[in-house]
Amino acid sequence: MSHSEDPKTSGCCGVQSATPADLTARCEAALATVQPGPDSLAAELRARLVPIPGGFFDMGTRRSTYPDDRDSPRRKTHVSPFLISATSVTNAEYARFVQATGYRTVAELEGWSFVFHLLLADPGAWANSPPGLPWWRQVHGAAWHAPEGPGSSTQGRQDHPAVHISWFDAMAYCRWAGLLLPTEAQWERAARGGLANRKFPWGDALMPGGAYAMNTFQGDFPRTNTGDDGYVGTAPVTAFKPNGYGLYNMTGNVWEWVQDRFGPRPAPVPGKPERDPTGASTGHERVQRGGSYLCHVSYCDRYHVHSRTKNDPESSTGNMGFRVAAGL
Repeated sequence: MSHSEDPKTSGCCGVQSATPADLTARCEAALATVQPGPDSLAAELRARLVPIPGGFFDMGTRRSTYPDDRDSPRRKTHVSPFLISATSVTNAEYARFVQATGYRTVAELEGWSFVFHLLLADPGAWANSPPGLPWWRQVHGAAWHAPEGPGSSTQGRQDHPAVHISWFDAMAYCRWAGLLLPTEAQWERAARGGLANRKFPWGDALMPGGAYAMNTFQGDFPRTNTGDDGYVGTAPVTAFKPNGYGLYNMTGNVWEWVQDRFGPRPAPVPGKPERDPTGASTGHERVQRGGSYLCHVSYCDRYHVHSRTKNDPESSTGNMGFRVAAGL
């Protein structure tokens, strides 16, 4: 998250901006203070993870809707077996971490985060927006425990994904929990649920059988969200049916941070699959996957299993969360 006046943006996906070096240093310092929890905690949390079989899969898509996203061409990829959480980390789970460590997120350190205007009781009270993105409002006091700012809380939403979470905040949780963020390849392998070359975790139909299968934006973005899928903001992490691996909301609901840097990737080599890739070797921005409750075909058609975006690791908004993983 940054106070820059010249943000790069990905619209409903979030808000990006050039991050001051001092903020990066403060985030790194805060992360360094987090100590691993007891071995019993790591064992407890690891036991909840879902095993994903290793193997080959086609990562990415044949043709990208947004070429700058670099989600095409498809590349044959092999991942080793691993574990991943069935859901995004919830408000209750993040609260447990904060209570144990006293950790303060980037939004708390900075004193504000971005909130989508339709979720505010009085959008006019928060007039500051990034240039060209009037639907994002800079709300002082917005953070994971107060998703819409002063007067809001996670009461009644303990089973919703924790949001206003930066990459550094996700990494802090992982350090305490003895877990990891998934790599991008692991995330996509898991999201596909065992299906090959499909758009969604369940297949190719946006609404299988005419039913909503994920939490995205319905209506006229960004003016009116009809909430036809049952939700206007976040949904419980177990809303909708799981995919073939038993994982929930791998598309829609909240963008999820992964380990990888966003940057140039080597061209695929015919007959030589990538094995356990870890992303670009350089670059400040980090990759996010899966789309969110703000994705809409008219503006941010990024709610597919191959979809990706990027943000500075210090960034936080009301549609950023994460899930955790571990090796086998």
